[in-house]
Amino acid sequence: MKLISTNPGKNYSVLGTVEVSGKEEIKKFVNNAREALFVWKNIGLRRRLVYLNKLYDIFGEQKDEIARRITEEVGKPIRQTKAEVGFFQSYSRWMLDNAERILKDEITFEDKNSIHKIVYEPSGIAAAILPWNSPFGMLSWKLFSNLIAGNPVIVKHSEECPLIAMYLDGLIQKIGLPKGVYSQIYGDGESGAFLLNQDINLVCFSGSSDTGRGILEITSDRFIKHFLEMGGSNPGIVFKDANIDKIIGRIFAGRFNNCGQNCDAIKRLIVHKDVFEKVADALNNLLKEKVIGDPEDEKTDFGTLVSEKQKLLATDQLDDAIAKGAKITGQLKVPGNLKGGFFPPTLLTKVTKDMRVWKEEVFAPILPTISFETEEEVVSLANDTEYGLGASIFTEDKKRAKRVASLFECSNVELNNTSQFLPCNPFGGVKNSTLGSQHGDHGMRELCNIKVLSFEK
Repeated sequence: MKLISTNPGKNYSVLGTVEVSGKEEIKKFVNNAREALFVWKNIGLRRRLVYLNKLYDIFGEQKDEIARRITEEVGKPIRQTKAEVGFFQSYSRWMLDNAERILKDEITFEDKNSIHKIVYEPSGIAAAILPWNSPFGMLSWKLFSNLIAGNPVIVKHSEECPLIAMYLDGLIQKIGLPKGVYSQIYGDGESGAFLLNQDINLVCFSGSSDTGRGILEITSDRFIKHFLEMGGSNPGIVFKDANIDKIIGRIFAGRFNNCGQNCDAIKRLIVHKDVFEKVADALNNLLKEKVIGDPEDEKTDFGTLVSEKQKLLATDQLDDAIAKGAKITGQLKVPGNLKGGFFPPTLLTKVTKDMRVWKEEVFAPILPTISFETEEEVVSLANDTEYGLGASIFTEDKKRAKRVASLFECSNVELNNTSQFLPCNPFGGVKNSTLGSQHGDHGMRELCNIKVLSFEK
């Protein structure tokens, strides 16, 4: 059986095929990883960092080719894929530079008779299951952090991007890791489920909440670690004192980057009634300046959705909103010469809470906007979702921002900006968005088992 790779920016023309990993091959990778665990742990952190610094350099040397291949296979505009590669390289650099500080032994108590300390040891074999919307970024996050922690990793990319997965695999193989420390499998959800049923110790996953629930069901008979980064429907709240000229571009990018296919994007905009029309007009004016085009063209702002399935889902969500009374206040038409996963970026008003664009996660360039009058109302609207990744507050009143932020049911709140990821901060969420948190000192330590050593002097 083969995975078929297509180019959504070229009417889904076939790019190539990749052989699906067989069950015996997956078992072999898990057995190799089990044998490699002792070796990878005992070579020590400093030698692990030598390997990973080599990988960092290789990724850096190939950054433009990595970006080109992502754009070709998933339809993300080339300017954005180049930015993605650079951004996640900075994440990896931070992990490499801070690993020894984060994972060094910690003395928790000492007196004249005894000393007690914490040591961080590998958790075991990690299954890293990655999404298609950021194939390089998610690989960097999960691969570097686990290998630093001493965990052998078995990677499965999304079936939507098998060729970039194969290319990245080839780059990783160049650093000569010990056998079993890293492996990669190819396949769809069935292959991922088979991997999860093997003798693994932790799961690092990014994807939908429904898939996350399925992972928990598969692994429910074992007490293993889970780091599940799932769906989001982040609110963006605009108070009437917000500096519209300063923030409008940030709101736009926070929703429409990667054609809206980011888990942490602003997916619901909640605007004070006194500035509602001003914000709606400013967004529409900005939208008119943007270009839908070939994702490989540097001038393109909007590329494609990743697949026909994703396009049909977005169409159904938009149609539902229109049928229930939503008004299109801005929309870019897809040029007739473009075929494939192209979807019209759309601004919606007259939105109600019974619409799918409000209730569901929308992985498409659609921005529903609703008005509010009071703080109590805006908190209720912001929390009116099954998800809890983050939120953005746009106001000049910092006291109000802190007050409102404390009431939001999420794990990341930003003032006058969106998606300000820093590698030193943990990233997680509440409700149906995440299980466990990753990144920062906390996230790297979470990938380890903690052992307490208590000795007499």
